[in-house]
Amino acid sequence: MSKILGIIAEYNPFHNGHLYQLQKSKKELNPDYSVCVMSGNFCERGDTSIIDKWSKAETALKCGFDLVVELPALYSISSAENFAEGALKILNTFGKDVTLSFGSECGDIDILNNIANVLCDEPKEFTTILTHELSKGLSYPKARENALLLYLNDVRKYANILSSPNNILGIEYLKAIKKLKSKIIPYTIKRIDSGYNSLKVKDRLASATAIRNLLKSNEDVKKLMPTPAYNILLDNINHGKMVSDISVFEKEIIYTLRKMSLEEIANLQDVTEGLENSIKQAANSCNNLEDLINSIKSKRYTRSRIQRILLYSILNITKKDIQDSYKVKPYIRVLGVSQKGKTLLSEISNRKSKNTVVTSVKKFMDNNNNKILKNMMEKDIFASNIYTLGYEYDSKSNLDYTKKLIIK
Repeated sequence: MSKILGIIAEYNPFHNGHLYQLQKSKKELNPDYSVCVMSGNFCERGDTSIIDKWSKAETALKCGFDLVVELPALYSISSAENFAEGALKILNTFGKDVTLSFGSECGDIDILNNIANVLCDEPKEFTTILTHELSKGLSYPKARENALLLYLNDVRKYANILSSPNNILGIEYLKAIKKLKSKIIPYTIKRIDSGYNSLKVKDRLASATAIRNLLKSNEDVKKLMPTPAYNILLDNINHGKMVSDISVFEKEIIYTLRKMSLEEIANLQDVTEGLENSIKQAANSCNNLEDLINSIKSKRYTRSRIQRILLYSILNITKKDIQDSYKVKPYIRVLGVSQKGKTLLSEISNRKSKNTVVTSVKKFMDNNNNKILKNMMEKDIFASNIYTLGYEYDSKSNLDYTKKLIIK
Protein backbone atom coordinates (compact mmCIF):
# COMPACT_ATOMS: atom_id res chain seq x y z
CA MET A 1 0.00 0.00 0.00
CA SER A 2 1.43 3.35 -1.06
CA LYS A 3 2.10 6.02 1.54
CA ILE A 4 0.15 9.16 0.64
CA LEU A 5 0.61 12.77 1.73
CA GLY A 6 -2.67 14.65 1.40
CA ILE A 7 -3.05 18.44 1.48
CA ILE A 8 -6.40 20.24 1.22
CA ALA A 9 -6.01 23.70 -0.27
CA GLU A 10 -7.43 26.66 -2.15
CA TYR A 11 -4.11 28.09 -3.41
CA ASN A 12 -5.60 31.50 -3.99
CA PRO A 13 -2.80 32.03 -4.96
CA PHE A 14 -0.03 29.51 -4.24
CA HIS A 15 2.64 31.36 -2.23
CA ASN A 16 5.96 30.69 -0.47
CA GLY A 17 4.22 29.59 2.73
CA HIS A 18 2.38 26.89 0.79
CA LEU A 19 5.66 25.69 -0.75
CA TYR A 20 7.21 25.54 2.74
CA GLN A 21 4.32 23.38 3.99
CA LEU A 22 4.58 20.96 1.06
CA GLN A 23 8.36 20.61 1.23
CA LYS A 24 8.45 20.26 5.03
CA SER A 25 5.68 17.66 4.93
CA LYS A 26 7.52 15.65 2.30
CA LYS A 27 10.77 15.83 4.25
CA GLU A 28 9.24 14.74 7.57
CA LEU A 29 6.72 12.17 6.28
CA ASN A 30 8.62 10.76 3.28
CA PRO A 31 5.50 9.78 1.28
CA ASP A 32 5.42 7.78 -1.93
CA TYR A 33 2.98 10.28 -3.46
CA SER A 34 1.64 13.74 -2.67
CA VAL A 35 -2.00 14.52 -3.44
CA CYS A 36 -3.73 17.91 -3.41
CA VAL A 37 -7.49 18.14 -2.95
CA MET A 38 -8.10 21.65 -4.22
CA SER A 39 -11.10 23.94 -4.45
CA GLY A 40 -12.01 25.02 -7.96
CA ASN A 41 -13.03 28.40 -9.30
CA PHE A 42 -14.86 29.54 -6.15
CA CYS A 43 -13.67 29.35 -2.55
CA GLU A 44 -14.92 28.54 0.94
CA ARG A 45 -15.25 32.09 2.25
CA GLY A 46 -17.63 33.02 -0.53
CA ASP A 47 -15.16 34.46 -2.99
CA THR A 48 -13.63 33.79 -6.39
CA SER A 49 -10.34 32.12 -7.12
CA ILE A 50 -8.15 34.73 -8.80
CA ILE A 51 -7.09 32.20 -11.46
CA ASP A 52 -8.95 29.19 -12.82
CA LYS A 53 -8.71 25.69 -11.41
CA TRP A 54 -6.58 24.31 -14.26
CA SER A 55 -4.00 27.06 -13.80
CA LYS A 56 -3.95 26.30 -10.06
CA ALA A 57 -3.53 22.58 -10.79
CA GLU A 58 -0.60 23.30 -13.11
CA THR A 59 0.94 25.46 -10.39
CA ALA A 60 0.56 22.71 -7.78
CA LEU A 61 2.16 20.11 -10.08
CA LYS A 62 5.11 22.36 -10.93
CA CYS A 63 5.62 23.08 -7.23
CA GLY A 64 5.85 19.40 -6.30
CA PHE A 65 2.50 17.56 -6.19
CA ASP A 66 1.96 14.26 -8.01
CA LEU A 67 -1.81 14.48 -8.33
CA VAL A 68 -4.33 17.34 -8.10
CA VAL A 69 -8.04 16.60 -7.74
CA GLU A 70 -10.90 19.07 -7.53
CA LEU A 71 -13.01 19.56 -4.43
CA PRO A 72 -16.51 19.85 -5.94
CA ALA A 73 -18.20 23.25 -5.73
CA LEU A 74 -20.92 21.88 -3.40
CA TYR A 75 -18.16 21.42 -0.82
CA SER A 76 -15.65 24.12 -1.79
CA ILE A 77 -17.96 27.10 -1.25
CA SER A 78 -19.79 25.55 1.69
CA SER A 79 -19.19 26.11 5.41
CA ALA A 80 -15.83 25.10 6.90
CA GLU A 81 -17.49 21.96 8.30
CA ASN A 82 -18.81 20.77 4.94
CA PHE A 83 -15.66 21.91 3.12
CA ALA A 84 -13.57 19.73 5.45
CA GLU A 85 -15.89 16.72 5.36
CA GLY A 86 -16.11 16.71 1.56
CA ALA A 87 -12.33 16.91 1.19
CA LEU A 88 -11.77 14.13 3.77
CA LYS A 89 -14.23 11.87 1.95
CA ILE A 90 -12.09 12.23 -1.16
CA LEU A 91 -8.80 11.63 0.68
CA ASN A 92 -10.35 8.54 2.30
CA THR A 93 -10.52 6.88 -1.11
CA PHE A 94 -6.73 6.91 -1.42
CA GLY A 95 -6.15 4.02 0.98
CA LYS A 96 -5.30 3.29 4.60
CA ASP A 97 -1.87 4.95 4.73
CA VAL A 98 -2.80 8.59 4.22
CA THR A 99 -1.49 11.52 6.25
CA LEU A 100 -3.30 14.85 6.08
CA SER A 101 -0.95 17.79 6.49
CA PHE A 102 -2.48 21.17 7.30
CA GLY A 103 -1.16 24.50 8.46
CA SER A 104 -2.28 26.00 11.76
CA GLU A 105 -1.40 29.04 13.78
CA CYS A 106 -0.76 27.02 16.95
CA GLY A 107 1.03 24.01 15.46
CA ASP A 108 -0.19 21.77 18.32
CA ILE A 109 -2.30 18.78 17.23
CA ASP A 110 -3.24 17.85 20.81
CA ILE A 111 -4.81 21.24 21.57
CA LEU A 112 -6.76 21.15 18.32
CA ASN A 113 -7.89 17.59 19.07
CA ASN A 114 -9.18 18.60 22.52
CA ILE A 115 -11.52 21.09 20.89
CA ALA A 116 -12.53 18.70 18.10
CA ASN A 117 -13.48 16.08 20.70
CA VAL A 118 -15.85 18.51 22.44
CA LEU A 119 -17.48 19.48 19.15
CA CYS A 120 -17.89 15.82 18.14
CA ASP A 121 -19.17 14.54 21.48
CA GLU A 122 -21.30 17.65 22.20
CA PRO A 123 -21.51 17.22 26.02
CA LYS A 124 -24.80 18.46 27.48
CA GLU A 125 -23.09 21.28 29.41
CA PHE A 126 -21.47 22.57 26.22
CA THR A 127 -24.70 22.50 24.18
CA THR A 128 -26.52 24.36 26.98
CA ILE A 129 -23.88 27.11 26.95
CA LEU A 130 -23.99 27.24 23.13
CA THR A 131 -27.78 27.65 23.13
CA HIS A 132 -27.44 30.50 25.62
CA GLU A 133 -24.80 32.25 23.50
CA LEU A 134 -26.92 31.91 20.35
CA SER A 135 -29.87 33.46 22.20
CA LYS A 136 -27.81 36.67 22.41
CA GLY A 137 -28.13 37.05 18.64
CA LEU A 138 -24.50 36.13 17.93
CA SER A 139 -23.38 34.43 14.73
CA TYR A 140 -22.92 30.68 15.09
CA PRO A 141 -19.08 30.84 14.81
CA LYS A 142 -18.87 33.49 17.55
CA ALA A 143 -21.40 31.74 19.79
CA ARG A 144 -19.48 28.47 19.39
CA GLU A 145 -16.18 30.17 20.21
CA ASN A 146 -17.65 31.69 23.38
CA ALA A 147 -19.24 28.40 24.42
CA LEU A 148 -15.99 26.48 23.94
CA LEU A 149 -14.01 28.97 26.02
CA LEU A 150 -16.57 28.78 28.82
CA TYR A 151 -16.76 24.97 28.67
CA LEU A 152 -12.99 24.35 28.47
CA ASN A 153 -12.47 26.96 31.20
CA ASP A 154 -8.93 27.89 30.14
CA VAL A 155 -8.99 31.21 28.32
CA ARG A 156 -5.20 31.59 28.32
CA LYS A 157 -4.74 28.24 26.58
CA TYR A 158 -7.60 28.35 24.06
CA ALA A 159 -8.51 31.99 23.31
CA ASN A 160 -6.01 32.53 20.50
CA ILE A 161 -6.74 29.07 19.11
CA LEU A 162 -10.40 29.78 18.48
CA SER A 163 -9.89 33.19 16.91
CA SER A 164 -7.44 31.96 14.24
CA PRO A 165 -8.92 30.79 10.90
CA ASN A 166 -6.44 28.02 10.09
CA ASN A 167 -6.80 26.56 13.59
CA ILE A 168 -10.57 26.55 13.10
CA LEU A 169 -10.30 24.79 9.73
CA GLY A 170 -7.85 22.30 11.25
CA ILE A 171 -10.39 21.52 13.98
CA GLU A 172 -12.97 20.86 11.25
CA TYR A 173 -10.55 18.40 9.59
CA LEU A 174 -10.12 16.58 12.90
CA LYS A 175 -13.89 16.52 13.43
CA ALA A 176 -14.41 15.06 9.95
CA ILE A 177 -11.79 12.34 10.57
CA LYS A 178 -13.65 11.34 13.75
CA LYS A 179 -17.10 11.54 12.16
CA LEU A 180 -16.08 9.44 9.16
CA LYS A 181 -14.16 6.99 11.40
CA SER A 182 -11.29 7.57 9.01
CA LYS A 183 -7.82 6.05 9.36
CA ILE A 184 -6.24 9.24 7.99
CA ILE A 185 -3.47 10.50 10.27
CA PRO A 186 -3.58 14.27 10.97
CA TYR A 187 -0.33 16.23 10.99
CA THR A 188 -0.06 19.97 11.46
CA ILE A 189 2.66 22.46 10.63
CA LYS A 190 2.88 25.81 12.38
CA ARG A 191 2.35 28.61 9.88
CA ILE A 192 5.47 30.67 9.31
CA ASP A 193 3.74 33.43 7.35
CA SER A 194 1.18 35.96 8.55
CA GLY A 195 -2.31 34.83 9.52
CA TYR A 196 -4.89 34.03 6.84
CA ASN A 197 -6.44 37.51 6.82
CA SER A 198 -3.25 39.44 7.58
CA LEU A 199 -2.23 42.15 5.12
CA LYS A 200 1.37 42.26 6.39
CA VAL A 201 4.32 41.32 4.21
CA LYS A 202 7.42 39.98 5.96
CA ASP A 203 10.52 39.30 3.88
CA ARG A 204 9.33 36.79 1.25
CA LEU A 205 6.21 35.74 3.15
CA ALA A 206 2.64 37.01 2.94
CA SER A 207 -0.83 35.52 3.25
CA ALA A 208 -2.94 34.82 0.18
CA THR A 209 -5.22 37.67 1.28
CA ALA A 210 -2.28 40.11 1.33
CA ILE A 211 -1.13 38.97 -2.11
CA ARG A 212 -4.61 39.41 -3.59
CA ASN A 213 -4.76 42.93 -2.17
CA LEU A 214 -1.34 43.76 -3.61
CA LEU A 215 -2.47 42.50 -7.02
CA LYS A 216 -5.53 44.78 -6.92
CA SER A 217 -3.13 47.69 -6.42
CA ASN A 218 -0.96 46.50 -9.32
CA GLU A 219 1.97 45.90 -6.97
CA ASP A 220 4.63 43.29 -7.68
CA VAL A 221 4.24 40.00 -5.79
CA LYS A 222 7.06 38.08 -7.48
CA LYS A 223 9.17 37.64 -4.34
CA LEU A 224 6.17 36.27 -2.40
CA MET A 225 5.53 33.31 -4.71
CA PRO A 226 7.53 30.37 -6.11
CA THR A 227 8.67 31.14 -9.65
CA PRO A 228 6.33 28.64 -11.41
CA ALA A 229 3.34 29.98 -9.46
CA TYR A 230 4.21 33.59 -10.28
CA ASN A 231 4.74 32.86 -13.98
CA ILE A 232 1.37 31.12 -14.31
CA LEU A 233 -0.36 33.94 -12.44
CA LEU A 234 1.32 36.55 -14.64
CA ASP A 235 0.29 34.69 -17.78
CA ASN A 236 -3.35 34.74 -16.64
CA ILE A 237 -3.14 38.46 -15.85
CA ASN A 238 -1.63 39.22 -19.26
CA HIS A 239 -4.44 37.30 -20.98
CA GLY A 240 -7.20 39.07 -19.03
CA LYS A 241 -8.04 35.94 -17.03
CA MET A 242 -7.58 37.08 -13.44
CA VAL A 243 -10.89 37.25 -11.54
CA SER A 244 -10.04 39.48 -8.60
CA ASP A 245 -12.99 38.83 -6.27
CA ILE A 246 -16.75 38.29 -6.03
CA SER A 247 -17.47 41.95 -6.88
CA VAL A 248 -16.71 41.11 -10.52
CA PHE A 249 -20.12 39.39 -10.55
CA GLU A 250 -22.08 42.07 -8.69
CA LYS A 251 -24.50 42.79 -11.55
CA GLU A 252 -25.14 39.07 -12.15
CA ILE A 253 -25.79 38.60 -8.41
CA ILE A 254 -28.18 41.56 -8.08
CA TYR A 255 -29.99 40.58 -11.29
CA THR A 256 -30.40 36.99 -10.09
CA LEU A 257 -31.71 37.99 -6.66
CA ARG A 258 -34.17 40.48 -8.16
CA LYS A 259 -35.43 37.76 -10.48
CA MET A 260 -35.80 35.14 -7.73
CA SER A 261 -38.93 34.80 -5.62
CA LEU A 262 -38.77 34.89 -1.83
CA GLU A 263 -39.38 31.14 -1.79
CA GLU A 264 -36.48 30.51 -4.17
CA ILE A 265 -34.13 32.63 -2.04
CA ALA A 266 -35.32 30.80 1.10
CA ASN A 267 -34.34 27.50 -0.56
CA LEU A 268 -30.72 28.61 -1.01
CA GLN A 269 -28.22 26.97 1.34
CA ASP A 270 -27.48 28.96 4.53
CA VAL A 271 -30.65 31.10 4.26
CA THR A 272 -32.50 30.71 7.57
CA GLU A 273 -34.74 32.57 10.00
CA GLY A 274 -36.41 34.75 7.37
CA LEU A 275 -33.11 36.04 5.99
CA GLU A 276 -34.64 35.84 2.51
CA ASN A 277 -36.66 38.97 3.28
CA SER A 278 -33.54 41.03 4.05
CA ILE A 279 -31.77 39.67 0.97
CA LYS A 280 -34.70 40.45 -1.34
CA GLN A 281 -35.13 43.94 0.08
CA ALA A 282 -31.41 44.69 -0.27
CA ALA A 283 -31.30 43.35 -3.85
CA ASN A 284 -34.24 45.56 -4.81
CA SER A 285 -32.64 48.70 -3.42
CA CYS A 286 -28.86 48.31 -3.91
CA ASN A 287 -26.82 48.91 -7.04
CA ASN A 288 -23.45 47.47 -5.98
CA LEU A 289 -22.16 44.49 -4.06
CA GLU A 290 -20.71 46.32 -1.06
CA ASP A 291 -23.99 48.10 -0.34
CA LEU A 292 -25.83 44.80 -0.80
CA ILE A 293 -23.64 42.95 1.71
CA ASN A 294 -23.72 45.78 4.25
CA SER A 295 -27.52 45.93 4.02
CA ILE A 296 -27.81 42.22 4.89
CA LYS A 297 -24.89 41.86 7.32
CA SER A 298 -25.59 41.80 11.05
CA LYS A 299 -24.11 40.50 14.29
CA ARG A 300 -25.75 37.15 13.55
CA TYR A 301 -24.74 36.79 9.90
CA THR A 302 -21.04 37.04 9.01
CA ARG A 303 -19.77 38.54 5.78
CA SER A 304 -18.41 35.14 4.67
CA ARG A 305 -21.81 33.53 5.14
CA ILE A 306 -23.55 36.26 3.16
CA GLN A 307 -21.00 36.03 0.34
CA ARG A 308 -21.52 32.25 0.21
CA ILE A 309 -25.27 32.83 -0.13
CA LEU A 310 -24.64 35.28 -2.98
CA LEU A 311 -22.57 32.64 -4.77
CA TYR A 312 -25.27 30.04 -4.13
CA SER A 313 -27.74 32.36 -5.86
CA ILE A 314 -25.81 32.68 -9.14
CA LEU A 315 -24.74 29.01 -9.07
CA ASN A 316 -28.24 27.82 -8.12
CA ILE A 317 -27.09 25.78 -5.11
CA THR A 318 -29.98 24.87 -2.85
CA LYS A 319 -30.37 23.30 0.58
CA LYS A 320 -31.31 20.03 -1.15
CA ASP A 321 -28.09 20.05 -3.19
CA ILE A 322 -26.01 20.34 -0.01
CA GLN A 323 -28.09 17.75 1.85
CA ASP A 324 -27.64 15.30 -1.05
CA SER A 325 -23.88 15.88 -0.98
CA TYR A 326 -23.80 14.42 2.55
CA LYS A 327 -25.13 11.10 1.24
CA VAL A 328 -22.47 10.14 -1.29
CA LYS A 329 -18.80 9.35 -1.67
CA PRO A 330 -17.62 12.06 -4.10
CA TYR A 331 -15.96 11.31 -7.40
CA ILE A 332 -12.21 11.87 -7.79
CA ARG A 333 -12.14 14.60 -10.45
CA VAL A 334 -8.57 14.73 -11.73
CA LEU A 335 -7.37 18.17 -12.82
CA GLY A 336 -3.68 17.36 -13.19
CA VAL A 337 -1.16 14.56 -12.75
CA SER A 338 2.59 14.09 -12.94
CA GLN A 339 4.22 11.15 -14.70
CA LYS A 340 4.82 9.62 -11.27
CA GLY A 341 1.23 10.34 -10.25
CA LYS A 342 -0.11 8.28 -13.15
CA THR A 343 0.93 5.15 -11.24
CA LEU A 344 -1.13 6.23 -8.24
CA LEU A 345 -4.06 7.05 -10.50
CA SER A 346 -3.99 3.52 -11.93
CA GLU A 347 -3.74 2.09 -8.44
CA ILE A 348 -6.85 3.83 -7.09
CA SER A 349 -8.82 3.25 -10.31
CA ASN A 350 -8.33 -0.51 -10.05
CA ARG A 351 -9.25 -0.96 -6.38
CA LYS A 352 -12.14 -3.20 -5.36
CA SER A 353 -13.87 -0.25 -3.68
CA LYS A 354 -14.72 0.99 -7.20
CA ASN A 355 -13.73 4.60 -6.80
CA THR A 356 -15.29 6.95 -9.34
CA VAL A 357 -12.22 8.47 -10.99
CA VAL A 358 -13.05 11.19 -13.52
CA THR A 359 -10.49 12.10 -16.18
CA SER A 360 -13.13 12.83 -18.84
CA VAL A 361 -16.21 14.82 -17.83
CA LYS A 362 -18.05 13.78 -21.00
CA LYS A 363 -17.54 10.07 -20.30
CA PHE A 364 -18.64 10.57 -16.71
CA MET A 365 -21.80 12.46 -17.68
CA ASP A 366 -22.63 9.90 -20.38
CA ASN A 367 -22.04 6.77 -18.30
CA ASN A 368 -22.65 7.53 -14.61
CA ASN A 369 -26.15 6.72 -13.33
CA ASN A 370 -25.85 8.23 -9.85
CA LYS A 371 -28.17 11.26 -9.93
CA ILE A 372 -26.53 12.97 -6.95
CA LEU A 373 -23.04 12.68 -8.41
CA LYS A 374 -24.27 13.87 -11.82
CA ASN A 375 -25.91 16.88 -10.19
CA MET A 376 -22.67 17.57 -8.29
CA MET A 377 -20.74 17.54 -11.57
CA GLU A 378 -23.36 19.75 -13.25
CA LYS A 379 -22.76 22.34 -10.52
CA ASP A 380 -18.99 22.18 -11.19
CA ILE A 381 -19.56 22.67 -14.91
CA PHE A 382 -21.95 25.57 -14.33
CA ALA A 383 -19.51 27.15 -11.84
CA SER A 384 -16.83 27.18 -14.56
CA ASN A 385 -19.29 28.70 -17.04
CA ILE A 386 -20.16 31.51 -14.62
CA TYR A 387 -16.51 32.01 -13.64
CA THR A 388 -15.31 32.75 -17.18
CA LEU A 389 -17.80 35.65 -17.37
CA GLY A 390 -15.30 37.40 -15.10
CA TYR A 391 -12.61 37.36 -17.82
CA GLU A 392 -11.84 40.57 -19.69
CA TYR A 393 -12.28 38.67 -22.97
CA ASP A 394 -12.38 35.13 -24.41
CA SER A 395 -15.05 34.06 -21.90
CA LYS A 396 -15.72 30.58 -23.26
CA SER A 397 -18.11 28.15 -21.61
CA ASN A 398 -17.97 24.36 -21.22
CA LEU A 399 -14.25 24.35 -20.40
CA ASP A 400 -14.83 21.26 -18.24
CA TYR A 401 -15.48 19.40 -21.50
CA THR A 402 -12.77 20.98 -23.63
CA LYS A 403 -9.84 21.59 -21.25
CA LYS A 404 -7.28 18.80 -21.37
CA LEU A 405 -5.91 17.12 -18.27
CA ILE A 406 -2.80 18.96 -17.03
CA ILE A 407 0.09 16.51 -17.32
CA LYS A 408 3.56 17.35 -15.98
